Amino acid sequence: MSGGKPLPPGWRLRVCSIGAYFAHEKSQVTTFYDPRTGISTVTGDKEMPHLRHLKNFSWKLYEFQCMCYQNCAVGKLELKLGRQSVFDDSFDQLMKKERSELRKGLKVFFEDEEARDYGGLSREWFLLLSRDLLNPLYCLFEYANTQTYLLRISPLSYMNPLHLRCFKFVGRVVGLALFNYKFIDCSFTMPFYKRDSNRILKRPLTLHDLESVDPEFYNSVLFISEMDLDELEDMHLHFVHSFSEFGQVHEVELKDGGAGLLVTEINKDEYIQLLVEARVNRGVTAQAAAFLTGFEEVISLGWLKYFDERELEVMLCGVQEIDLEDWRENTEYRTYEPTDKQIIWFWDFVYEMNNDERIRLLQFVTGTCRIPLGGFKDLMGNTFPHKFCIERMGDNQNSLPKSHTCFNRLDLPAYESYELLKMKLLFAVEETEGFGME
Repeated sequence: MSGGKPLPPGWRLRVCSIGAYFAHEKSQVTTFYDPRTGISTVTGDKEMPHLRHLKNFSWKLYEFQCMCYQNCAVGKLELKLGRQSVFDDSFDQLMKKERSELRKGLKVFFEDEEARDYGGLSREWFLLLSRDLLNPLYCLFEYANTQTYLLRISPLSYMNPLHLRCFKFVGRVVGLALFNYKFIDCSFTMPFYKRDSNRILKRPLTLHDLESVDPEFYNSVLFISEMDLDELEDMHLHFVHSFSEFGQVHEVELKDGGAGLLVTEINKDEYIQLLVEARVNRGVTAQAAAFLTGFEEVISLGWLKYFDERELEVMLCGVQEIDLEDWRENTEYRTYEPTDKQIIWFWDFVYEMNNDERIRLLQFVTGTCRIPLGGFKDLMGNTFPHKFCIERMGDNQNSLPKSHTCFNRLDLPAYESYELLKMKLLFAVEETEGFGME
């Protein structure tokens, strides 16, 4: 394929479970395409640089997972935590770890529970920990707006004297989630992933990014972008960002001499770009830098070069809206048949639930409330995809259903009536925490 030619300087040939790939030592660029020929070692197709952005998500995900696999360290990263102190225990233990330990295989244990972590407890840990990020005691994140409930860094986080160390910790946690193919139960604004040098993807901000951060401010800037400023003599805009904080009005120049530079139709685009960056970055630059420091201790930014911000969001947070037909089609049964009355009753009950209740059921069985982009067929088990499974667990009518989150398995007793199945399953899902799960 290469005609026997040596690799260009800096390039090395490596092999992972997916196949051969190429890595550039200095830039940390990785690819399945041979730099000598441009031909993929996986598909055999020719790379077309101008169409690089069209590579499908599955291809990008495989390449990223290949990098994680190749850079996995020997040994285990073990965390023993209390369920009522997940954030504090995780912070104390994880921040004591050396950078070299963060790429070891993750194992999570909850105090006073005998369950072993084959993937399920780790999924649950990320779920519980990510929900704790909004705890006002930590003052780290806030909702960008009440329409979408997306999270952004709180500019008031400095009220927590350890806030920069906390953001480094959050960076490590987000990096670990990606490295271990786990989901977190929160969603961030798109600028969280893409803005300036202190963001993961280092993609330029656009006016549209402002909408998720500050809808009212976005509408004002949108009005400016759509108007011809030369025809509006009363605007008198200058390269200054004005904002109110704690009842005081502040003005910050967008560029040197900005206070004396009038915005015109000619320089309007530059003004809008600088204004967007100023608004998005206001009060959170140091926090973003601390987050990125922790993140890069686990994930090399070069591994994410093909992803955009929405793809990264899906990798990290999964899909929360549940497709019932997909769920049912990708469910396996052990000592049950799809035609058994208990299975029919189970699905009747699932169809009766609202989406929030289904998410809670999914969390009970799998340890996560998020679904991969590929749907239930890609639901992760310990290391590999493992479909949702329902197994018969005897005939004791007093027993509660039991879940094995590491294997996405629900042990369901053969209840004699629909109402009993519904009552027992609902109680197990809503009232137990740690109990009855492995």
